[in-house]
Amino acid sequence: MSWLEEIRWGDDGLVPVITQEIDSGKILMFAWMNHEALKLTAESGHAVYWSRSRKKLWRKGEESGNQQIVRSIQLDCDEDVILMTVEQRGGIACHTGRHSCFYRELTDGEWKTVAPVLKNPEEIYKS
Repeated sequence: MSWLEEIRWGDDGLVPVITQEIDSGKILMFAWMNHEALKLTAESGHAVYWSRSRKKLWRKGEESGNQQIVRSIQLDCDEDVILMTVEQRGGIACHTGRHSCFYRELTDGEWKTVAPVLKNPEEIYKS
């Protein structure tokens, strides 16, 4: 049996992926992978995800230049979630121009922004 067959893929053929920065331990983002994305990620050492909205592979950094160099890929005990540790090149993981996609915190019943924009998304994504 191939290592890809050991994953319990969702009915949609996807598996959730939590991406963590190797040096800081900070959770950078949550995304999805299909078989091809995970296979390409493992082969290339660069993060490749599946975009559910665009219905296509999404190579992290292909537009922004903020690449994720994969250091480890782990499977949880239920075999249905991937934890990937990466080196975040360029310092920005979020399409909003922040270091992490988790930049809002629930405080007194409201979502408060707790992390700054490091670069304007209009400067990152020129298309």
